[in-house]
Amino acid sequence: MKLSGMTWDHARGFDPVVAASAKYRQQTGIDVSWDKRSLQAFADAPILDLAAAYDFIVLDHPHVGQIAETGALLPLSGEPDPTASLGGSAESYVWNGQRWAYAIDAACQMAVYRPDLISDLPKTWEDIVGVDAQKYRPLTPLLPVDAFDMFMTLVAGRGGENMPLDPEHFVSDENGIYALNVLRALYKVGPDEQVEMNPIAVLETLSATDEFACSPCLFGYVNYVRPGFRPHQLSYFDLPLCMGHQQPRSILGGAGIGVSAQTKHPEEAIAFAQWITSPEVQSGIYLENNGQPANRHTWCSQADNSSVSGFFKGGFHTIDNAWTRPRDVWFLDFVDDICGIMPSFFRKDISSETFLHQINMIFTHHHGGA
Repeated sequence: MKLSGMTWDHARGFDPVVAASAKYRQQTGIDVSWDKRSLQAFADAPILDLAAAYDFIVLDHPHVGQIAETGALLPLSGEPDPTASLGGSAESYVWNGQRWAYAIDAACQMAVYRPDLISDLPKTWEDIVGVDAQKYRPLTPLLPVDAFDMFMTLVAGRGGENMPLDPEHFVSDENGIYALNVLRALYKVGPDEQVEMNPIAVLETLSATDEFACSPCLFGYVNYVRPGFRPHQLSYFDLPLCMGHQQPRSILGGAGIGVSAQTKHPEEAIAFAQWITSPEVQSGIYLENNGQPANRHTWCSQADNSSVSGFFKGGFHTIDNAWTRPRDVWFLDFVDDICGIMPSFFRKDISSETFLHQINMIFTHHHGGA
């Protein structure tokens, strides 16, 4: 029997599912092949189209509202185990009482640095955008989708994680202006190219050159702390806090594995999805092949593993306090429209007040029709 899946184009997304599938073939005789799509397509590609071509789709949890509406994937059995979940990662694939994917990969926005270049790390956002900002030599991924995710993380860090705030405002004026001011300050302290950089581009730059020493907010990848993965090892640390607040409230990322509603082999496909997300596989072959497991117990057990502790220990507090962004059907189109205007905020120096008004106008357009 042959099954096929679609994941995303990075060692973290591709290598572990290929290695695990080879082991599964040895054990069961079932052949699971994988294709990969870009990180941008991972966020944007309609799940319904992918479900017509593949048995499995590795997906981002903001799609679950859309999935539930279209019926693109099969609802899956079993309640998430809260003791094995990180920051609600397993629960993020539950929508309207149905589970649409099993958590296969866990991530959130974290802070990262070069231990060989700096040791004095920023504790607050005020540190990193203040008068001493240059001493941290920051590089921030401000590609529109990442910049807007960071906007939401900053708002959540001030206690505003209940988004939308009300039918006419996505966030409060105070929190929204604070977040936009931090984003602008990070843009000004780094190169203009940040507006075109995603987390992978920043991690590659940090690990291959000596020009920058840290990134205060990006979706973390375990690969870059592994010895020999790139010329220079990176390490993660807690996301900076908003002054006066005590917990980082990073946006949850990661990925789940869903099963197409059009698969010709639903029982076998579901069995594989359950197997690859089991604690034994997550802590074994998945982790050993550039994987970033979604299992909490794996993260805890790897905190003392010197080859990866810079990620699993350094980022644990942040991911354990992560929050889940909106997953309603209107949300993805809303984000797409925000991304269309986000570069102008930086490059045309639009005031934070004006830009927040634009965000709210776009929000009411999409939410009003929800």
